[in-house]
Amino acid sequence: MSLASPRVVNVKDLRRLARARLPDGVFDYLDGAADEEVTLKDSERAFKEVLFKPRFAVATPSCDLGVTVLGQKLDLPFLLAPIGYSRLMHPRGELAASKAAGNNGTGYILSTMSGHTIEDVKAESNGPLFYQLYLAGGRGAAEAAIARTKAAGYKALFVTIDTPVAGNRERDFRNGMKELMGKSLFAKAKYVPGILAHPRWLAAFLADGMTRPFPNIVVPGSGPLAATDVAAALESAQVSWTDLKWIRDVWDGPIVMKGVMTVDDAKRSVDHGAQGIVVSTHAGRQLDGVAGSLRVLPGILEAVGSQTEVLFDGGVRRGSDMVKALAMGAKAVLLGRGYAYGMAAAGDAGIERAIEIFRADIIRTLKLLGCPSIAALDSSYIALRPGFRVD
Repeated sequence: MSLASPRVVNVKDLRRLARARLPDGVFDYLDGAADEEVTLKDSERAFKEVLFKPRFAVATPSCDLGVTVLGQKLDLPFLLAPIGYSRLMHPRGELAASKAAGNNGTGYILSTMSGHTIEDVKAESNGPLFYQLYLAGGRGAAEAAIARTKAAGYKALFVTIDTPVAGNRERDFRNGMKELMGKSLFAKAKYVPGILAHPRWLAAFLADGMTRPFPNIVVPGSGPLAATDVAAALESAQVSWTDLKWIRDVWDGPIVMKGVMTVDDAKRSVDHGAQGIVVSTHAGRQLDGVAGSLRVLPGILEAVGSQTEVLFDGGVRRGSDMVKALAMGAKAVLLGRGYAYGMAAAGDAGIERAIEIFRADIIRTLKLLGCPSIAALDSSYIALRPGFRVD
């Protein structure tokens, strides 16, 4: 498969290749969101309401893309975001993401719902790694995972707070995602024709041992949590603000609150000692009808941007989108679907191509703006259309 230009020049091309390789259920798990997908659409649309204000006749022979996030120097202003069930999209899943991030001088955030172990993911990477924490499986399972991340040298915990229950992801229901992840061959039977239409994916899925439990959610006395038990486990172990004190007791590194969408929650995160927050709608996969995260970013930055590191996540499809969020004041951007489409299409090579596309787009955008570096970006390079903000 060729991933070079002109066949693959943007994320839409990677999405097209991912759709061709994956069965409908797996593709829609990656591509879909909650309910009517209003938030997903608004997350992308919001970027179109931010306009650039370039400065021409400015020499920018090279552009410095470096940033420092949670004390870690990165060569790129974006990190690869946590994506659960990555192994379902490609057998190397999180291993490929970790390796590609390290190869390109940036960080990777490993999901609690990883199909590969904390230790194996670490072994693949020469870059900084972070761990996204759910309390699925209870505090005992979480404490064991935290101890393993600490021993493996992960740099920070990203505590996800926007998942008291799983979102209503209707595409998953229609396409049999639950049945695909389950143990019943009878339940899978009705989806077999669609799966057989994707022989490359099926061969890799079978060779990889099919559906596996989550190796980083080890419930005391029960072992690794089965994929079919995740929704119930999340609902019975909702993260609350009181959990942060306990997390701080068992983890002495930076803590980042992921899923912050209001000034109140941003301030509360700071009050509870969070070293960072991620402004995020969980890719539109939780509560539908929430504004795209870019719309709330300015207000949150005004409220807490001088007190904690504010990262951005949501709707990014081009490097120029990243530049807009960074110009508003975000410390860095989390890239999710943008690299996951590449992973689903071609594993390691697909992620490398996704990163290459975003890097080139950021450099081109900075040069066209007349801006020499990410550090030099500020709000003077952008204008917001009337009615853009949601405060």
